[in-house]
Amino acid sequence: MRFMSYAAAAAIAAVFTVNTAVAADISGAGATFPYPIYAKWADAYKKETGIGLNYQSIGSGGGIKQIEAGTVTFGASDKPLPGEELDKFGLAQFPMVMGGIVPVINIEGVKPGEIVLDGPTLAKIFMGEVTKWDDEAIKKLNPKAKLPSQAIAVVHRSDGSGTTFNFTYYLSDVSADWKSKVGSDASVEWPTGIGAKGNEGVANNVAQTKGSIGYVEYAYALQNKLTYTNMVNKAGKTVTPTSKTFQAAAADADWSSKPGFGVILANQPGDESWPMTAGTWILMYKQPKDTAASAEALKFFAWAYKNGDKMAEELDYIPMPDKVVEDVEKMWANDIKDASGKPVFAMN
Repeated sequence: MRFMSYAAAAAIAAVFTVNTAVAADISGAGATFPYPIYAKWADAYKKETGIGLNYQSIGSGGGIKQIEAGTVTFGASDKPLPGEELDKFGLAQFPMVMGGIVPVINIEGVKPGEIVLDGPTLAKIFMGEVTKWDDEAIKKLNPKAKLPSQAIAVVHRSDGSGTTFNFTYYLSDVSADWKSKVGSDASVEWPTGIGAKGNEGVANNVAQTKGSIGYVEYAYALQNKLTYTNMVNKAGKTVTPTSKTFQAAAADADWSSKPGFGVILANQPGDESWPMTAGTWILMYKQPKDTAASAEALKFFAWAYKNGDKMAEELDYIPMPDKVVEDVEKMWANDIKDASGKPVFAMN
């Protein structure tokens, strides 16, 4: 598989986060989780159409604030908004792609997948209750590993983050202590650790800090050559983060069961399911002030659904199933309209 290098990602970031976009460019802001694939799609789309994407990778919380304030054409969030909030702001919501959240560690001599963690132990680490790598809880899961008597340095997100929402949702599902003491949200009161901004910030901090652990979207682990852990899933099986295990977690999702397709994929059943799989969503106004800009954005998203699957898979994201794409495109026609009631964007 081919993966985008960190240097290439940084170069693309420089292009796609500038605020001085030309008039025809599409403006969006939000989640860092899907940023690598949005940047890759945008690069290919600009070469094909001449239309650029001005996407600010600022975190899901920032993206929600910007779309609700009307400063961008679309917001992007890994935390789906509930139906009440969508209705309050007159927003449509739809999933664009799926991926996996992985624990990443920095232990000298340890390679990707050589350490196994389970949900309860991961929760104890991020609660500050398991503080050394040779703790009995970790040793029990890794009886053959040479674990150092080294302090664990916890790294977490400092910004409002859909990655944090999905990560803490999973921890709440597997740990009653975590659920009662910390809970699940885009921002939480972390019991321990240091904060970093964006998936990029967490990845950089883990890369630079010996003995550290953090959580990032899988593409960031690959780009930064970070060591990820394997996980024990809901079925009690040890699984590795791969396209196959992310897809297994998403296989039985009923996307139409929630307003705005807001299905959470954490801790799904199945022997091969990766326990921290997540979707990422786009937010747009149902009756936008700038219908031309919204039409351009929907044209880009339609192109990405149609042409972007291979690019997504190259970065180990999971494309949306065809049936979901069909339902989303029907929703665009039914819900995203101009003042006269005409759809902003019509599929060819």
